[in-house]
Amino acid sequence: MRVGPIEIGPGALLAPMEAVTDLPFRTICEEHGAALTFTEFLSAEALTRGAERVVRRMWPSLGGRRFVVQVVGRQPELLARAAAMAAEAGATVVDINMGCPARKVTAGTCGAALMREPALAAAIVGAVRAALPSSIPVTIKQRVGWSDSSINASEFALRMVESGAAMVTVHGRTREQGFSGQVRLGPIAAVRAALPSSIPVVGNGDVKTVDDYRRMKNETGCDAVMVGRAARGNPWLFRAIHAIETAAALPASPTIAEQRAVWRRHADLVAEYASAEMRLHELRKTLAWYSRGLYGGADLRRRAFREPQPQSVIELGEGFFDAVEARERARADIGEVLFPDGIAARCLARHRRRQGEAGEKTCAG
Repeated sequence: MRVGPIEIGPGALLAPMEAVTDLPFRTICEEHGAALTFTEFLSAEALTRGAERVVRRMWPSLGGRRFVVQVVGRQPELLARAAAMAAEAGATVVDINMGCPARKVTAGTCGAALMREPALAAAIVGAVRAALPSSIPVTIKQRVGWSDSSINASEFALRMVESGAAMVTVHGRTREQGFSGQVRLGPIAAVRAALPSSIPVVGNGDVKTVDDYRRMKNETGCDAVMVGRAARGNPWLFRAIHAIETAAALPASPTIAEQRAVWRRHADLVAEYASAEMRLHELRKTLAWYSRGLYGGADLRRRAFREPQPQSVIELGEGFFDAVEARERARADIGEVLFPDGIAARCLARHRRRQGEAGEKTCAG
């Protein structure tokens, strides 16, 4: 997929998510096959007045990987200046947030509220485009509309492209829906049909599995798919999507040992890059993501949020994974005695697929 002059490799894109897509999280997703990652949305007003806690969120991806800085606001001149700052920080692409449904954003008539002001949104795209070198594309992320009575995804996207947008990502819900209800694929397909073929359209919303990914691609004709909340604690989804895109065999589900190793990698990145005041919170959050669906995970999460020090959260996580791995070994040993000839392995595989109920049930063969 080509975004302006930039060639993007196969795989899904990581969506911008507030308080989620920091440098450690982006790194884990990149290491598991994400084709491109986005920063959290960053306020143009805060960036341009030099707010340190916002400016530092523009950290470039590690290893020279490409990354996108997403900016939010409604004043074209401030967004243009913020975009120039993103370029100086090394951004490959600058994305404009026109889809966030949060009240604190739309109350300032930013994010998805811009879909009700297409003329202003077009002026913003034009100002940002003029502030950047031609080597850095400008993209937008939008919704299908503000409400059921104002579905304007296609017209809005076309106007943004006419103003200089090189890629359009469409979340298949209205602003009024927030993240509730069903994602709508029809309006995403309509955007794809309305725009020139040279402008990639990215589908977003409710992509939690490879089947969801295939449905999004097949029913909308989109050029790429963006994964958001489903990636928390599950970067292996990017690995699976990359395999589909490259016609490779689908990888097996991660083992407990893999889950542990990736959690610890993520925790080490948090310890290295998170600010001192956020480190404890981020470690608790990370452990909560990777323990989801594992036996004892709910109790672990309660305990983690009572731990007072970063190192104690890491030690708690190590003890948790020790216990989970020991339990898996014990179940495997019992299974080999009771069910020889590989039946135990098949039984345990079924149980792992049913993680919600695998905790306390015994194999029925």
